[in-house]
Amino acid sequence: MTPTADGRTREPAPLAGSAPLVDAHAHFYHPQSGRADWADVNAARFRAGDRIGITYHVASVLGSFGHSSPTYFPSPTDVTVGNDAMLAIAEQERERVRMFVTVNPNHTDHALGEIERCVARGAVGVKLLASRRADDPLLDPIAELAGERGLPVLHHVWQHRRREWPSQEISDGADLARLAARHPRTNFILAHLGGGGDYMHTFPAVVDQPNIYPDLSGSGVDRGMLDEALAVLGPRRLLWACDVTIDTGLAKLRALEVIGLPDDEMAAVRWRNAQRIFPRGAFPRLPS
Repeated sequence: MTPTADGRTREPAPLAGSAPLVDAHAHFYHPQSGRADWADVNAARFRAGDRIGITYHVASVLGSFGHSSPTYFPSPTDVTVGNDAMLAIAEQERERVRMFVTVNPNHTDHALGEIERCVARGAVGVKLLASRRADDPLLDPIAELAGERGLPVLHHVWQHRRREWPSQEISDGADLARLAARHPRTNFILAHLGGGGDYMHTFPAVVDQPNIYPDLSGSGVDRGMLDEALAVLGPRRLLWACDVTIDTGLAKLRALEVIGLPDDEMAAVRWRNAQRIFPRGAFPRLPS
């Protein structure tokens, strides 16, 4: 709190400024995720989001986060329980939370049913885990339904896959580009550009696929990463996001300011691109 001249206190200005800000890649936990501190972690995200100035958290719950079935291969039961938990958070925090419905594409009928069920209760996007490589035909029914419903698909991506990784079916930008080419009316969010791997591989892999929007989340804040993303893809292909590490999300906003991004391009990254690719009316507190 900041004291005023008359002795009262006021909330400090948001660290990221007062302009709208959409976190296009967030996560919450729930009682069956194997963490005794799950509620504290969720509360910490809200506190940090308020301090930074996040207008909306667009979030998902990844099944049980590996507690009762593998994180990237969650059972249908765990997927449903996790989505129910995310629905409850989104409904309780409707002023600041929107929901991705999580699906495991290895269970096609269940995945399609979860999309329909959760969209009916307000879900605005689809979260695809590393449960099957992005260009696998098993993803086609999900991508097709998402396109019909106007839902962007957030896909877990490693920046340049050079080998197999344990406990996941990892994809990179080239894999996602092949899926996006098959579904041109569906928008895809390429997850965590700063989440590890060779992001310099990602830019040319997706540059010719205009329905792919990389998000800036991940703990990496390498010098030159954002410069190159802006140079190759431009500001209207990038989405601000945090994933788990909100502090590095703030660092990326600081980096964009240092780069000298003009106000209209900064607004595109902060919120306008998200407003454009999510369903109409998803973010009623944003300017029209």
